[in-house]
Amino acid sequence: MKNILITGGAGFVGFHLSRHSGLNDYDRVVLVDNLNSYYDPSLKYGRLKELGFLVDESTPEMTAVENEKGWVFYRADLKNRDQMETLFKEYPFDHVVHLGAQAGVRYSIENPESYVDSNLVGFVNILECCRHHPVKHLVYASSSSVYGANTKVPFHEDDPVTKPISLYAATKRSNELLAYSYSHLYGIPTTGLRFFTVYGPWGRPDMAYFLFAEKIIKGKTIQVFNQGDMKRDFTYVDDITESITRLIEKPMAGKDEDPARILNIGHGSPVDLSEFIRIIEENLGMKAQKEYLPMQDGDVPMTWADTSRLEELTGYSPKVTLREGIEQFALWYKEYRNL
Repeated sequence: MKNILITGGAGFVGFHLSRHSGLNDYDRVVLVDNLNSYYDPSLKYGRLKELGFLVDESTPEMTAVENEKGWVFYRADLKNRDQMETLFKEYPFDHVVHLGAQAGVRYSIENPESYVDSNLVGFVNILECCRHHPVKHLVYASSSSVYGANTKVPFHEDDPVTKPISLYAATKRSNELLAYSYSHLYGIPTTGLRFFTVYGPWGRPDMAYFLFAEKIIKGKTIQVFNQGDMKRDFTYVDDITESITRLIEKPMAGKDEDPARILNIGHGSPVDLSEFIRIIEENLGMKAQKEYLPMQDGDVPMTWADTSRLEELTGYSPKVTLREGIEQFALWYKEYRNL
């Protein structure tokens, strides 16, 4: 039996990864999510329904819910070590893709405890389980936010990451350090992926493109921070999942290789926020009312990924342009909102 665990399975990236054909080689795919209310859980239930899992708010914790493929979903919490230990005993996992985390830069300023519980305690629980139930490769989500206010662009994996400017970024950098320690102490091959502004259908409602669409449709004012003087390296979710599936069976395994690896995973072409908004307007057929505001705490003026290492390793470079990706999001959004 060949098994894989995906944490955050009802989340944005976890959902899209679970739909990727690259997982068809596995006998058992196990998804875990605590289905918390950071944003509307109905979106998470909708994703799970698309995957064939009939789950709602009444689904008990640690009850196996199967779909027609024989894949399994568990409502479970990363910070509950006993629950994680039970899963690793039940299914000898070959690979783990750890995407479950408390997301959001601004939310971390107001709710630090949830980030400590999920992103630190939860991640240590995953590492401990991989230690006591050895896996061939642990791939986990880090974030471009670890680069902090770096002004050298594009961001390269060897650039300094010693000055995170948000608690969220600090927890993600802590994950990288913890993974490095566990890799060297216990020989666990790990790969941390620094995601750059992932977007697409079924995305998170707290992300800018989703928030903008909601407010534009309702005729409400959108907030444009730093007076609009910002650039982001927007990365379509299918490019993310294609890269992940190519990486899963490529751990650093050579005798002279470091077992802990960090990779940027982005499009590699930053776009002005004003252009980003224009593309959303075009696809919704409506103009946005804008309120220009100063930079928010924990935010940065630019992100830009150097993806040369990822491309060399996987032979893949992002294919989806921002215009193509926003078009796909808008088509989904209109159907989702019955517009």
